[in-house]
Parts: sequence; C-alpha cells; structure tokens
Amino acid sequence: MKTGSTPYKPQVRGSIEVITGSMFSGKTEELIRRLRRAELAGLQVLIFKPDFDKRYGTDAVISHNRNSIPCHNIHHSRQITEHLAEHFPNTKGDSTNGLVIGIDEAQFLDEDLVKVALQLSRLNHRVLVAGLDMDFLGQPFGPMPALMAVAEEVTKVRAICSDCGHEASHSHRHTSLQSTRVLGAQEHYRPLCRPCFNRALDHANTETGFF
Repeated sequence: MKTGSTPYKPQVRGSIEVITGSMFSGKTEELIRRLRRAELAGLQVLIFKPDFDKRYGTDAVISHNRNSIPCHNIHHSRQITEHLAEHFPNTKGDSTNGLVIGIDEAQFLDEDLVKVALQLSRLNHRVLVAGLDMDFLGQPFGPMPALMAVAEEVTKVRAICSDCGHEASHSHRHTSLQSTRVLGAQEHYRPLCRPCFNRALDHANTETGFF
C-alpha cells in the first residue's frame, strides 16, 4: 500500500445471520467474535440487547466466559431503527456506509424484530442475531424461528449435555420458575441432549406444580 493512501475497507452487504442453540453453547461468544472481526476490518459496529438483561453488566454484551463488547439497551426492537435514524441518518442503502449490527438475547425481544431485521438488511446493513432457538419446554422461542427462516446463514452451536456428555441442544430449567423470561446461568439452567431433556421433562411433569 502506498504511503498516505487510504486503507481498504470492505463494503457491507445487506444480510441476516442467526447464531442459535441452547444455553451455554457459545452463542454470545460467537456473536462477539464476528463483531470484533468486523471492527478489525474497519467497519462500524453497533450492538443491542434487551434492557432487562443485567446479569453481567448494563452497558455491554458479556458472554459466560466474560468476553464483552459495548452495547445499547433496548425495550422494543423498533428502538434499533430509531437509534440509526437519529445517529446514522446517512446510512441508507450505501454499501460504503453499511453498518454491522449485532443483537443478543433476541428471543426476549418482540416479534417486530423480524421486520426490523429485514428493513436493516434492505438498507444494506449486516445483521447478526444471537438467541435461544427453544425455551425451557423445548418450544420455539419468540421471534427466533422466523428470523432463522429469513436469514441467509443460520449457525446452530452446541453445548455439552450435563448428564451424558453428548452434544446438547436443549436448555433444561431445573427450578420451579414458570416464566419464559428468566435470565440466569447454572442456578437455573443446564444443557441437555434431546434424550436426557425428554427424561428430565417427563420427571418434572410428575412433580405437582413444577410446570
């Protein structure tokens, strides 16, 4: 590269990528890795997460391994587009100004997140979404199934089953809390493979009032 020349910055292409799996599978770790790579490439990165997620901090997305990246807290998915309209009014369809936008714990956001992600991709932003694909009962979780359907790329990461050591795809809640909006780590959840999850669910259903 010639002295004084402008470093090459890759152009952003509008797209949607989903990183999903069970608890403790490394979803947030992978999201942070991709966002850091984008930063190293000289791209503008923005990260959002639900405002009630305060497990490790209020102003950062933080993995269970305590890797972190600064973020904005939101209550509704439309706040993402509102933030861009206020702070990045000139990033509308220009690949040279496209942003890389990360969204963590997406399962807890509203169904409008799908429309927001599609809108952002049409404006030539690269959208990276991380979240649980299933809740603690093994049912599709929030906007994640629809996001997986419209995404160009879906990465399913796996944890290790805490019962048998095989790859885990489910998040088993081993407490009596019933709400799907329960944050936590080992004190509430453990990763299980499907057979171990089914056995745990059958056992839990025999205990009055557990589910």
